[in-house]
Amino acid sequence: MSEQFRLCAVMPSFNHHLVAGKIVAALQKERLPVFIIDDCSSEPAQSALAALHDPAVGIEVHRLPENRGKGGAVIHGFRLAMDAGFTHALQIDADGQHDLSSLGDLMRLARQHPGALVTGIPVYDASVPLGRAIGRYITHFWVCVETLSLRISDTMCGFRIYPLGAVRALFESGASVGHRMDFDIEIMVRMFWRGVPVVELPVKVSYPADNTSNFRLWRDNVRISWMHTRLFFTMVWQLPSILAHRPPRLETDHHWAGLAERGARWGLNLWSFAYRIFGRRGCLAVMAPVVFYFYLTGSVQRRASHEFLNRVWASNGRQRRPGLADGFRHFLSFAGKVVDTFAGWVGGLSTDVVVPAEVADLRLAEQDARGALFIVSHLGNVELARALLDQETRERLLILVHTKHAENFNRMLRDVRPEAAINTWQVTELGPEAAVELKNQIEQGKWVVIAGDRVPIGSTGRVAKVPFLGEDAPFSHGPYILASLLECPVYTLFCLRDGDRYVMHASKLADRVVLPRKNRDEALALYAALFAERLAAFAQRYPLQWYNFFDFWNQGAAER
Repeated sequence: MSEQFRLCAVMPSFNHHLVAGKIVAALQKERLPVFIIDDCSSEPAQSALAALHDPAVGIEVHRLPENRGKGGAVIHGFRLAMDAGFTHALQIDADGQHDLSSLGDLMRLARQHPGALVTGIPVYDASVPLGRAIGRYITHFWVCVETLSLRISDTMCGFRIYPLGAVRALFESGASVGHRMDFDIEIMVRMFWRGVPVVELPVKVSYPADNTSNFRLWRDNVRISWMHTRLFFTMVWQLPSILAHRPPRLETDHHWAGLAERGARWGLNLWSFAYRIFGRRGCLAVMAPVVFYFYLTGSVQRRASHEFLNRVWASNGRQRRPGLADGFRHFLSFAGKVVDTFAGWVGGLSTDVVVPAEVADLRLAEQDARGALFIVSHLGNVELARALLDQETRERLLILVHTKHAENFNRMLRDVRPEAAINTWQVTELGPEAAVELKNQIEQGKWVVIAGDRVPIGSTGRVAKVPFLGEDAPFSHGPYILASLLECPVYTLFCLRDGDRYVMHASKLADRVVLPRKNRDEALALYAALFAERLAAFAQRYPLQWYNFFDFWNQGAAER
């Protein structure tokens, strides 16, 4: 670890000890020295934490003589880390709520942006208490006001890496920072005021059944409310200085898979409830304020929407640039897609809502005993077509999916309709073993379905840059390499909302994909260009049904 980046971990604990050893072991795997701050715990936590003390391997336990609160314990750990010469400190809670598999990614971002505060953004499961979730949204609103910014998505996650130089400067300035449950929020707001950028990473958060929370509902909510009052008036008083020290915008992850899944599971359940009670139009009306919130706070997705609409309108000869209202309509269209997908799976839509438009090739595929490869996209709603298929045809499908990217929605869908998970295969990259298994499936007559408009993680150098809406964009080699290995016909499939119905377009791309050894890259680019041409044509007709809310023309740039 370089002298410019020396990282340690600070883990405060008040009566949390059940998983402390597991957390320390994970930190040790990353070769991180650990400062455990026992905030005057009682037994048995006191003895359990003390037993972890092992300075020879870089684990130090420091017990405070009186309880100082979470913030007080973390600040004590910061001072120990600074005295020991560390440049950065990872704050991690001792209750086991945070997914430790995200630790490596958090550290990578901190190395890339050593001057930034790198923080986890919670992706909750069903265990999150509703009151806590609502309280977080109230805090999100006030943080947006206090920072005059929508760049901070969450200030309450206790899983983050601080640049200690900026922390030291904040303390030396005489700024007052709360020492209890108000600490996480206040220190982030004040560092943002002083020009420290915030980098965010989606992190799974769960509330273990045996977890004892130190959050005191009334006392801590009153304390946090007073903190927001204090921050608001401080912001007004110090407005010129705050505006003069706006943090720079940092480019972090250009890959679509690096984006957070937005919305807690309880929010998706609310969506489901609204649909059952009010129907499609009523559900969208009820959820419009929620969509508007995500539109305001989703800066990456909002910029991607504006960029795409600007390109597709220009390709259509439209002179006007997209505005905020157009972007919001784009987000509402995505909300409608989610509602329709859910409705299709739970039986809320009749099968005649999807009508054939261009399906002659599909009929031939249905009559062919051989399997086939279907290349789909995130334009329109091909998932709805799958939901409304007859059982025999649905069983013929084998869907290659990246379910991690929409885990809450997929879990809710499986809860209400277990068939939604049938014949799905989660993949990040197709290796030789997977290709052999898929070849067996094709020989049994299966239809393998793969997305052609997203570059998988780890596809460095395995993309074709082909024209798409006026500029070259990266398209993965994967579908066409797979097609050559499967030695089967290849089709494209689109399902697009037109008025109150969806129209299906299926057409053959190739009887068989052939990749000559000498001109392999040129052949791959040719097939990718054929798909991109069809995708562009439909995108120009249905621009608001484009659901790739990331920098499409630069996806995977962080890897390259």
